[in-house]
Amino acid sequence: MTEEEFDAHFAQTLDAVLVSLAESPDVDLEKFYTMTCFMENLRFFSPVLYSALKEQHKP
Repeated sequence: MTEEEFDAHFAQTLDAVLVSLAESPDVDLEKFYTMTCFMENLRFFSPVLYSALKEQHKP
């Protein structure tokens, strides 16, 4: 998987989690806002996560 593919899948996964949380009536809005900020920040670390995972799977 290329870095671009990883980035696209990672962003899609984070978006899906946020949509799922947004649609849940059990989620506290304040906690949802905090989680959204956290996931947005996590999104910027996609290249770092990709590099770390790639390093673990080197032969």
